[in-house]
Amino acid sequence: MAAKSDLPEVHLDPAGLYREEIFTDRRAGTIRRLTPVTVDGAADPKRPVLFSGQTQLLTPAGVLPLVFEIDAATLEQALVKFPEGVNAALEQAIEEAREMRRESASRIVVPEVGAGGIGPGPGPGPAGGGKIKFP
Repeated sequence: MAAKSDLPEVHLDPAGLYREEIFTDRRAGTIRRLTPVTVDGAADPKRPVLFSGQTQLLTPAGVLPLVFEIDAATLEQALVKFPEGVNAALEQAIEEAREMRRESASRIVVPEVGAGGIGPGPGPGPAGGGKIKFP
C-alpha cells in the first residue's frame, strides 16, 4: 500500500464550479449543458454556459464514441449545431485513425540492402546475428 504522502491531493476549484444537465432524445445522442455556479450553487453570470454533445456510431470495428464541444449560447442553438458537431468529430476521428495507420506503417523494419544470409542462425559479421536494425 502506498504511503499517505505518495498520494496526490485532489481539490476542486471553487472558482470553476459548474452544474451539469443532460438532455437526450434517447435515440441520436445527448447534449450536456454546464452552467457556471458560485460556491453556494447560484448561477454565475460572469462565466459562459458551456455545451457539449455525445453520440455513438456503429462501425464494423465496433461502437465509436464521439464527444465534442458545441459553440452555442442556448440549448436551442446547441440542438441546431449538434449534427455539425457530430460530423466534425467523425472527421477528426477518421483523421486520427489515418495518422495511427501511417505511424504503424512507418514502424516496419526493413533489412539493409545486401544484408547477406536469410534465415535462422548467425549471419555474417564478427559477432554473428543478422543485419536488421531496430530504431
